[in-house]
Amino acid sequence: MKTKFKTIVVSDVHLGTKGSKAKEISRFLKQYECENLILNGDIIDGWQLKKSGSWKRKHTRFFNRIIKMIENQNTRVYYLRGNHDDFLDQILPLQIGKLSIQQDMIYESNGKKYFITHGDVFDSITTNLRWIAYIGDVGYTFLLWLNRVLNFYRFKRGLPYFSLSKYVKGKVKSAVSYIDQYEVELAKMARVKGCDGIICGHIHKAEKRMIDGIDYLNSGDWVETMSALAEDHEGNWQLIYYNEINFKSIEEHKIQPLNKEIPQIQYGPFKEVSFGKADDQDLENPSFRL
Repeated sequence: MKTKFKTIVVSDVHLGTKGSKAKEISRFLKQYECENLILNGDIIDGWQLKKSGSWKRKHTRFFNRIIKMIENQNTRVYYLRGNHDDFLDQILPLQIGKLSIQQDMIYESNGKKYFITHGDVFDSITTNLRWIAYIGDVGYTFLLWLNRVLNFYRFKRGLPYFSLSKYVKGKVKSAVSYIDQYEVELAKMARVKGCDGIICGHIHKAEKRMIDGIDYLNSGDWVETMSALAEDHEGNWQLIYYNEINFKSIEEHKIQPLNKEIPQIQYGPFKEVSFGKADDQDLENPSFRL
């Protein structure tokens, strides 16, 4: 049985980049059912696609998973615009069936109101000095490349994954100060909006804590952290990390072996007939298989 949530929030998938964990997030979404799926910005990385990024089948497969959730689970999907997918400005707002594309939203659940936004609108660097934001994006892309090289050798030596960008952020005082200020300003914005909490992304730092009486929730990213926010039907929020999911246990529960022995009855000789096993893929076309 799949775990059922009321709402799942993911952000910063950055489809179109080498660092995007498209296969992992598709596999993640396959394990759960939810009434609402909120894609909170930077799902498609338009900046990288304009420069050196490339669109691959695994990126398309992510959206096929979203379509299946709409069709099979009746999930409502909200795609909120981020700074890397700012090309959506040309079509906002847009409603197609159960898919809504918009700037931000106020989400009400179990007597509480949450202001949901990607978060870049509160980033003065991204908003007012766009060229500096692009330079920062190049630097982060370089760190991700260096991180892949570093972890390739760590993996060969049997060492665990190490996030170079997270280490750098933790050591640079200005970065730590910026993140703290970012979180405080978002909490203030939630209060101005008359909300009990704020749900965001943007800074690639998963978090769940109280700031001056406001619930601050950040879904993290699908480049390194691979995390998501999930709300149960009682209104409780939790952070789920892909690397902490026991997929083997989930698969074992899906296949329940029969305890009863089926009696073998001999009726006579029959021709042998073999049946091919159908694959459960996100696309009908076998060329899109994992």
